[in-house]
Amino acid sequence: MGKILRETARPSFTCSSASPSSAPPATTSSTSVTDTVRGSHRFKITGYALSKGIGIGKYIASDIFSVGGYDWAIYFYPDGKSVEDNATYVSLFIALASEGADVRALFELTLLDQSGKERHKVHSHFERTLESGPYTLKYRGSMWGYKRFFKRTALETSDYLKDDCLSVNCSVGVVKSHTEGPKIYKIPIMPSNIGQQLGKLLESGKGSDVSFEVNGEVFAAHKLVLAARSPVFRAQLFGPMKDQNTRCIKIEDMEAPVFKALLHVIYYDSLPDMQELTGLNSKGATTLMAQHLLAAADRYGLERVRLMCETNLCEDVAINTVATTLALAEQHHCFQLKAVCLKFVAQPENLRVLRRCVRGEKEEELLEGMPKEYYDDFH
Repeated sequence: MGKILRETARPSFTCSSASPSSAPPATTSSTSVTDTVRGSHRFKITGYALSKGIGIGKYIASDIFSVGGYDWAIYFYPDGKSVEDNATYVSLFIALASEGADVRALFELTLLDQSGKERHKVHSHFERTLESGPYTLKYRGSMWGYKRFFKRTALETSDYLKDDCLSVNCSVGVVKSHTEGPKIYKIPIMPSNIGQQLGKLLESGKGSDVSFEVNGEVFAAHKLVLAARSPVFRAQLFGPMKDQNTRCIKIEDMEAPVFKALLHVIYYDSLPDMQELTGLNSKGATTLMAQHLLAAADRYGLERVRLMCETNLCEDVAINTVATTLALAEQHHCFQLKAVCLKFVAQPENLRVLRRCVRGEKEEELLEGMPKEYYDDFH
């Protein structure tokens, strides 16, 4: 990349002569909205072997948890819930723990695979159509679940049991309905202008507590703004390896207009007018500034700014800039910009012009910085 060069009316009232009967009938509307409020609870059961023999119909309960304004608990039956199964199966249920409730809900019970293979045993109401709709629980102690959740002999040799421990996840979706009428208010909210406000702070220099010297020019700024926007500035100004002199920091390997543009984006959150910044009314100068600013943004960890510059450069690829832009894309891992440059070069009319220029006097200017793997294509 080359160097940057700078050169009040009164209200009126009218009366209508129309009769009330000619006015159109009023139309109102409302909307019924039904949705689920979801939550989940992880229940870890340790000492499974010791829990066997507790007795059919007896359970181990989780702590009570709340979802959708109601209390719930998970019940695990090591010897099963039903006498007729003779402790052949373990049972698993989710129970309502709130008094005097009439709740409609969806449930999901998951026995977690602890081998890392993610082969969980899942019984779920979610993500499928239920013919009879959500399950209704009418009183405290109402349950949903499975008496024959898992055969005990199979469970005890499975990946669900590890170190004598089981892990169960329960998801609950409480069905809620409400009616929405038309809004009786309309409050216009102005768009955020925090960028303009911070920009004025930069321009005024008020409260500045750090300055940067770049090629003999000094720029005043604010540590907290810089640290909030850039992880590199944050480390430089407040980190354990911060510069000893944080009142005036010298910036190497960057030109003053580029650093000025960088500060503009940090404060205003928008790209500056490149032509105004360089004082040159040419597309080449604008492209050159965007190239330098992209490199600076990458240097200071400003990903959004880097992408903004990449976008601008993608729109301004030209014969006299494609080589340096491609080199920049390679260096700073701008894959979309690289693809745009290569597509531009591959067009027959552009390739002919580039080859003609390379054989002439402009070879060094055009190919400066171009990656070596592309250089041979032009000879």
